[in-house]
Amino acid sequence: MRVLIAEDEPYLADAVRDGLRLEAIASDVVHDGDSALENLAVNSYDVVVLDRDLPGTSGDEVARRIVADGRPCRILMLTAADRLEEKVAGFELGADDYLTKPFAMRELVVRLRALGRRPVDGAPPVVEFAGLALDPFRREVYRDGRYVGLTRKQFAVLEVLMAARGGVVSAESLLERAWDENADPFTNAVRITISSLRKRLGDPWLIHTVPGTGYRVGGPATGADRTRGPGSR
Repeated sequence: MRVLIAEDEPYLADAVRDGLRLEAIASDVVHDGDSALENLAVNSYDVVVLDRDLPGTSGDEVARRIVADGRPCRILMLTAADRLEEKVAGFELGADDYLTKPFAMRELVVRLRALGRRPVDGAPPVVEFAGLALDPFRREVYRDGRYVGLTRKQFAVLEVLMAARGGVVSAESLLERAWDENADPFTNAVRITISSLRKRLGDPWLIHTVPGTGYRVGGPATGADRTRGPGSR
């Protein structure tokens, strides 16, 4: 999952970003509406955590443009106002959920997970594919019923691969979905994480390399996979 945090209070925005990082959720932070629109134009997000009272282009206008542009991301609105009229207005603007400040970090995470599991195609809360079961709420992974302990980044990468259900995911897409915008596009972090994830999941390998294209879960190993063997990157 990748989240855009649009919040004009730097301390709160940074605290939310740090809290989401602990939950294997990559996030980018902006402090005004114009920057939020710029990020939305170049990045793909699952959820936008949107303060209604942003400087520049207001949070309300950002929500209107997200809806008008048909962007698939969900909107979780933040506001200090807890009146019913304020909440109704937020939903009418296109918000999918609403959270009043101050809020508990745990509640924000649960709401984000709930929104993230409801894309247009209606993905189930627990994703099952190729003998794997991934529960984004509990952050648990099982292979053939056996629990597999993963690091936060390994979990985030596997979550993206599982969502593709056997489709090929490029290294660039993994970097975009599982890391934030500060990630070096020339880093080998994806390759290293894939290597360690394979080892955690065990033999036979479930994550295969498609040479020159990317990675996928399930199906027979490629020639490159068979040649390198389980201990390679």
